[in-house]
Amino acid sequence: MAKKKESLVVASKVKAYIKSKKMMTSSDAIEAISDNVYSILDAAMTRTKANRRSTVKAQDV
Repeated sequence: MAKKKESLVVASKVKAYIKSKKMMTSSDAIEAISDNVYSILDAAMTRTKANRRSTVKAQDV
């Protein structure tokens, strides 16, 4: 069984932001948002490596 990834987002902050827009947050939204953050970071690291660097910069995101 695969180990569950640690969340990369602050759930209370995400929920507060969504609530401020007069919307509600589903029970599985935080996990999906965190998964998207993992994907963004993985792509940024791939770009960083392709440019022969070890520091992820804003331009990589």
